Amino acid sequence: MARSQTAFQLLLDIDQRCRSLAAGLPLQETRQQGWSGIGFRMGERYYVAPMGEVDEILHEPRYATLPGVKPWVKGVANLRGRLLPIMDLCAFFGHELSPLRKQRRVLVIDHHEVFAGLLVDEVLGMQHFSERSLMPESLEDSDPAIAPYVQGRFLREQAWRVFSPRILVQSPGFMDVAL
Repeated sequence: MARSQTAFQLLLDIDQRCRSLAAGLPLQETRQQGWSGIGFRMGERYYVAPMGEVDEILHEPRYATLPGVKPWVKGVANLRGRLLPIMDLCAFFGHELSPLRKQRRVLVIDHHEVFAGLLVDEVLGMQHFSERSLMPESLEDSDPAIAPYVQGRFLREQAWRVFSPRILVQSPGFMDVAL
């Protein structure tokens, strides 16, 4: 019994010493809120889509082309028994998709009544930022075609523009796929 009391007293002593040594330290600031998203590339620009707006990431699937649709509609693929329209996001914005097929990925969006796959040049995995570091998109550096879907940017080695697939799939221009 005396041993456990001694051990307990030792722990109390260590606790007191730690508290007295920490007394001069500044108070810990509240933990910064983190922001996470799926990083991807279109051309030379880097984007990040909020985590809750991308349901799945796929390699470019085989798809059947469709007649009478705009050129940026690549076709439809079968995703576990569900038809997934494949949209070339680069072509939608008037850019050319990378010729490197191995790097291409499809961001699957399932929002309200819209189920679509957005084909991008490359997916760069999860990206983490401090919410405090979110800045407005600079007008001189923004692409006017993409600007309505960009909600700001984070800066690291390069600018990561916050791209909202949900805003995209709600836009009339994206939903108008017929020629």
